[in-house]
Amino acid sequence: MTFYQRTTAGLVLAVKAHPGAKRVQIGPVLPAAPAPGWPEARLKISINAAPEDGKANAAIIEALAHWLGVKASAISQTAGATSREKKFLITGPVTVPDIA
Repeated sequence: MTFYQRTTAGLVLAVKAHPGAKRVQIGPVLPAAPAPGWPEARLKISINAAPEDGKANAAIIEALAHWLGVKASAISQTAGATSREKKFLITGPVTVPDIA
C-alpha cells in the first residue's frame, strides 16, 4: 500500500490527520477507499495541536518536514484544509522513510 505519488510537481502525500493527540507520531499507513487522484492509502499523523485556525495543518507540515528532512517551506497543502484526509505537495528532492 502506498500513501504517496511522484508527480512532475514533486511528491504528493496523502495523510489521515489525528489532531489533539497526546504526542506527535507518524504512522501507521492506513488503507483508504478508492478516490480519483488520491493514492490507495493514507499516512496517519497524530499531532497535539488543536484542529482550529489552521493550527493542526501547520503542525502536520512541521512534523512532515522533520520526518522527511526538508524545510517546511518545501511543503504545501493541496487538499483537505478542514478535513481529516489531506494532501500535501513536497517540492525538491525527497526520500520517503520506511514506516515501521
